[in-house]
Amino acid sequence: MNPAERVAQLRREIEDHNYRYHVLAAPSVSDPEFDLLYRELVELEERHPDLISADSPTRRVGAEPQERFRKVAHRVPMLSLSNAFDETELQAFYRRIATQLEVEEVRLVTELKIDGVAVSLTYEDGRLRHGATRGNGLEGEDVTANLRTIRSLPLRFREGPHPAIAEIRGEIYFPLSGFERVNRQRSEEGEAPFANPRNAAAGALRQLDPAVTATRPLAFFAYSLGYAEGLEFTSQGEVLEQLVRWGFPVNLNHESHAGLPSVVEYCQSWEEQRDSIDYEVDGVVVKVDRLDLQDRLGAVSREPRWAIAYKFASQVAETRLLEIRINVGRTGALNPYAILEPVELGGVTIRTATLHNQEDIRKKDIRPGDRVVIKRAGDVIPQVVGPVDKEEEGRGEPYAYPGQCPECETPIVQDPDEALAYCRNGNCPARRFESLKHFVSRSALDIRGLGPKTLRKLLKLEPAAGPADLYSLKAEQLSGLEGFKEKSVENLLAGIEGSRQQPFPRVLFGLGIRHVGETAAALLAGEFQEVERLMQASPERIMEIPGIGPEIARSVAEYFEVEENRGQVERLRAARLQLKMAGGDRTATTALEGKTLVVTGTLPTHSRREISEMIKANGGKVTSSVSKRTAYLVAGANAGSKLRRARKLKVEVLNEEEFLKLLRGEL
Repeated sequence: MNPAERVAQLRREIEDHNYRYHVLAAPSVSDPEFDLLYRELVELEERHPDLISADSPTRRVGAEPQERFRKVAHRVPMLSLSNAFDETELQAFYRRIATQLEVEEVRLVTELKIDGVAVSLTYEDGRLRHGATRGNGLEGEDVTANLRTIRSLPLRFREGPHPAIAEIRGEIYFPLSGFERVNRQRSEEGEAPFANPRNAAAGALRQLDPAVTATRPLAFFAYSLGYAEGLEFTSQGEVLEQLVRWGFPVNLNHESHAGLPSVVEYCQSWEEQRDSIDYEVDGVVVKVDRLDLQDRLGAVSREPRWAIAYKFASQVAETRLLEIRINVGRTGALNPYAILEPVELGGVTIRTATLHNQEDIRKKDIRPGDRVVIKRAGDVIPQVVGPVDKEEEGRGEPYAYPGQCPECETPIVQDPDEALAYCRNGNCPARRFESLKHFVSRSALDIRGLGPKTLRKLLKLEPAAGPADLYSLKAEQLSGLEGFKEKSVENLLAGIEGSRQQPFPRVLFGLGIRHVGETAAALLAGEFQEVERLMQASPERIMEIPGIGPEIARSVAEYFEVEENRGQVERLRAARLQLKMAGGDRTATTALEGKTLVVTGTLPTHSRREISEMIKANGGKVTSSVSKRTAYLVAGANAGSKLRRARKLKVEVLNEEEFLKLLRGEL
C-alpha cells in the first residue's frame, strides 16, 4: 500500500474511532490502539507533507494564533426564540399556531435547550470550511480554527448524500464533569475558577490561540439544518436523522408529540430531572415538526412563529451568608469561600459556596451577614450571585483579604495586576498539604491510598516536608499511624514504589508549578526531553513552544530559579523518579524498545491504562490481542482468555511487580 492510500485508510479509521468514542460513547478500540494509529498518521504526514489536508484528524490543533476574528454572514439568519415560562404560555403559543394554520391539532417536536453557545457550521462537499458564532443573527465571528479542536464536531460527513453546501446549526457546550475538573485545576494553579459552564464555553470559543481552546473539554450537539443545497426534508425529525447519518452528535432527548398535553408533561418532567445529565439545560425547545408548516408560519421580527423555548425556573435560593473564610492552595493562592446558613437547593443541602476572589466579592458587594442569592446548576459547586438587598441597614464592612495567611500568619502578598492574593511561605502547612495532595493525585503520580486524611497524618511524621520524602517512608513509620494495618501499609508502600515509573510529563505536572496544567506539562516535557534542559531554559526559549504563552513561560523559569525547588527536583532524582522522556535515557528504555505488550486483568496498584502509558513512555507498543509477536503479557487477577492464549503461544507472562522490575532493568 502506497503512502497516500495508507494515509486515507488511517484517516477513515481514526475518524470512525473518534465518532464512536465522542459521539456514540461506545469506543471500539483501546486508547493505546488508537494512539498507535494516530501516531502512524502523524509520522506519515511528517514524511509526506504533500498529503496533509485541512480535514485530517491531526489538524485538530494546527492553526496559528489569530490577531482578531473576521465577520461571517449567515446564509440564513440565526433567529432567537421567544420564551414561555409556564403551561399557560405554552397553551397560548399552541392556540396561535393552530389558529394561523387553521387546524385543530399540530404535531410538535421537543428538544432540550442546551445552555451553551450557538454556532453555524458551513460544509462544502461534505468538508468543514468555516464555522461562526451566532453574533447578531445576521453575521457572526469566524471561529473555525477553534471549532476544529472539538473532538465531537466532525471535520467531514460520514455518509451521503453530500450536498455541495450545507449549513449546520448547533450548540457548543462545556460538560459539567469537565467544568468541575478544569475549575479544580485552575484553583490548584492559583487561577480564578470560571463562573459557569456557559461563560467558560463562550470564552474558550473566542480564544485567539486555538491551542488554548483545545485544553478546554468542549462538546457539540447539532440541532438543525440552516441550509442544504439540493436537498429537501419534510420534518424536523427527518433533519435530525440525516444529521446523525452525516456523523453529527444529536441530543437523544427529543420526542415527537401529537398535540400539546404530552409536550407539557415532557417539559415538566425534564425540569425535575435536569440534574441527571452532564450538561446544563435551561429549558425545552418546542417546534412545529413539519417544515412546510414552519414556512407558512414564518417569523416575526427575529423570532420564528413556529418555535418557542419553555424556560425552566432558575436553580436559585436565598440564605444567610454567615462568614467568609479562606482556603490556601498549593501555590499559596488565597481562595475565599462562603459559609452559609444551610438551605435546600435542587434536592441538596448547601452549606458552602464559591466566592472566587476579593475583586469578585467587592464587585457583587457581598458582605458577611447579608441575605444572599445562591445559584447551583447540576453538580457544579454553588456560587453566591449577590446580596438580596444592598440597602439593608446594619450591613457589615466591605470584604478585604486578611493581612496575613490564616494558616501560618505570614504577611500576604498581592500583585496589583492580579485578583488573587498569596502566601509566599513555602513551609505553610496548608501549602505543604495541598502540594502533596496534588503530587499524589490521579493526574500526577497517582499514588493510591494517599487521600486527604492519610496525607494529614503523614505530615506529622518526620521527614515529611515534601513529595520526595514519600519515597523514604518505612513500614514501621506507617504502622504507627492510626488506622494503618499490615495490609494497608503494604499496599501504600507498593503504590509509592510503583509511582517511580510514572512518565516524566506526570512528574513535571506533579511538581505543581503555577499555571502548568497537564497539557502544558506534556508540551514542556516533549520539547525539552529532560528536566535539566528545562531548568536552564529562559522564558523566551520556553515561549517558543506552540501552546505555551508568556505567563506559563515566566512561571516555569521563576520556579526553577528558587533553590528550594531545584533541591526538590534533585531529591526526586535521588528517589529514582522519571525526570526525562523515554528515549532520552537509553538504559531506561532498553527493556521495551521495539517490543509489543498486552495488558489484561485487574492489577494491584495500577490501572491497565496506566501500565499502557508506562509501556509507551518506555519505547514499547501496546495491543489488545495476544499473538506470536507479543513479547510480554502483563496480567493481573481475572486475566481470562488472554492469559490462556499467552500460555499456549509461550508468551512470557509478568505480574505487576515483575513488570516494574523490568522497567528498572532489574529483571
